Amino acid sequence: MGKHILCLNSGSSSIKFALYELESGENLVVKGAIERIGMAGSWLWLQDARGKRLMDRIQEFPTHGAAVKTLFTSVMEDNHLPRPDGVGHRVVHGGPDHTGHEVVTPDLILTLRRLIPFAPLHLPPEILGIDAVSMQFPELGQVVCFDTAFHRSIPEVARRFPLPRSLWHEGVYRYGFHGLSYEYVVHKLGDSVAGRHVVAHLGNGASMAALRDGRSVDTTMGFTPTAGLMMGTRSGDLDPGLLVYLIEEKGYDAGQLSKLLNHRSGLIGVSGISPDMKTLLEKRNTDGHAAMAVEMFCYYARKAVGGLAAVLGGLDGMVFTGGIGERAAPVRELICDGLGHLGINLDPERNTAHADVISTDDSPCPVRIIPTNEDLVIARHTRFLLFGKSSPS
Repeated sequence: MGKHILCLNSGSSSIKFALYELESGENLVVKGAIERIGMAGSWLWLQDARGKRLMDRIQEFPTHGAAVKTLFTSVMEDNHLPRPDGVGHRVVHGGPDHTGHEVVTPDLILTLRRLIPFAPLHLPPEILGIDAVSMQFPELGQVVCFDTAFHRSIPEVARRFPLPRSLWHEGVYRYGFHGLSYEYVVHKLGDSVAGRHVVAHLGNGASMAALRDGRSVDTTMGFTPTAGLMMGTRSGDLDPGLLVYLIEEKGYDAGQLSKLLNHRSGLIGVSGISPDMKTLLEKRNTDGHAAMAVEMFCYYARKAVGGLAAVLGGLDGMVFTGGIGERAAPVRELICDGLGHLGINLDPERNTAHADVISTDDSPCPVRIIPTNEDLVIARHTRFLLFGKSSPS
């Protein structure tokens, strides 16, 4: 049992999915997405492990339940795909009490509903995805993989906010996110993970983590995924007094603040053009706002590397991952420029070529690119928790 695991990442209007075969290795079978759920022009696409498109069509999906039913029926049957033996879900927040990945039970679902105030943008659609599988295919075992679980090793001095102790006891502290991505990077580093590393997960959502011997000791995101670095549409860290000003002087309410901080800030807010780094890099030589957005993104990221290196007492390695981290050579160059005092020396040709190691041979701090794979981490944990089998690796 446990040969095929379906991984689901449910958003407010989308479900991204990947099917893995874990018997003869760790093999991606297909991946795809159902987008614009509940909207006109819903879109379904599917591709195989080589990137060949198998399906690409407009189809109405009024609910997450309808999307999941289509995924299990026409998508899998029409393409002669194996039925999954279990389903794993990415869940952004485990709250104070759920520090490891877990099998889905009715009690866990009740707990997740109570945790919605911790992640109101993410948890509701993730619960919808779990419910949709339970309603359509109740016989299938399911697992939730918490993005916060990896950071459970952060010490209290880094986890606490300088707030009244009563809030600490209510679970108001630093959780950290992108844990599935960091876990994958640690696995890929293998023996090289020993020592002090900063890992930069840079995408539309962006964060960094300080790792000592593969364990998280600090990270840039905090109580929510809005904190830390400047991101595609999220502000990152701000003066909290600014929020008071917006409430008292500009009349912002909670909904307006959430929209500002999560959807209208970051790269899109500064540039006024796009949250997409590739677009901004193409326009930065002719558009000053695009250039400023790129410069700010790299400035805040470079400053974060320095802070995390101070936490670690130096650096033995650095890793770039995530869409921007893996593919945007100019961003990596701008972030690393000026970090020579930490032993970081990039090789321009290797960086441009997106080599596995992009630092010079004599760089005291090796700098690597490791493409992340959160779905594979979910598949591994799901198989282990449902069937007690470790991954082949």
